[in-house]
Amino acid sequence: MRFVPQFTDGQEFPHALGKVVCVGRNYADHAKELDNPVPSEPLLFIKPATSVVDLTKPLDPPFSRGEVHYEVELALLVGETLTHATQDEAERAIAGIGLAMDLTLRDVQTTLKEKGHPWEIAKAFDGACPLSPFLPLSRVPNWNALSFTLEIDGEERQHGEGSDMIFAIPTLVAEMSRHFTLEPGDVILTGTPAGVGELTRGASLRFTLTGGLEINTSVVE
Repeated sequence: MRFVPQFTDGQEFPHALGKVVCVGRNYADHAKELDNPVPSEPLLFIKPATSVVDLTKPLDPPFSRGEVHYEVELALLVGETLTHATQDEAERAIAGIGLAMDLTLRDVQTTLKEKGHPWEIAKAFDGACPLSPFLPLSRVPNWNALSFTLEIDGEERQHGEGSDMIFAIPTLVAEMSRHFTLEPGDVILTGTPAGVGELTRGASLRFTLTGGLEINTSVVE
């Protein structure tokens, strides 16, 4: 059954889940840790709705296909149709904010990159986008004040600040709308900070986000 976007108060979003539009290397420290250049414009890719699963439930990625890497990101829920939007229009169209995991089959991705092939199968597989419930924007002080963390087995692995993004949220959403029409129910992932690494079986995971979002879950054994 397809994932249904929900808010933290239990209300369901009145539109079906759409595509997930993602950006790579939106934090300079993350680009450096992967030995990649810092981009001069957003590097965009898409995950299908079928990749989305509930972040609050145990994660069951396809470990049989090699290393699975975690990347925690701020997730934005789109509430209005956007095409070639201004930054103000983009900001007004955001209906909620949460957290997501951009799971990556790193061995698969590396092999595909070496061959010069597209790497969707390393990023867009079923279960590749665990997604949290969304906070209403009334709980969000401002984009730059947003802070989020991922702890694995009690150790902080990733910490992100909205102010550290290379492309700020209104800029990023407006740029995305130049390439892809964004529709109500679409989700935007805004990039991951430094600290990505391999996800392992049985790990316990704790996520926090400014505004009161806290999720405790695990990876299947």
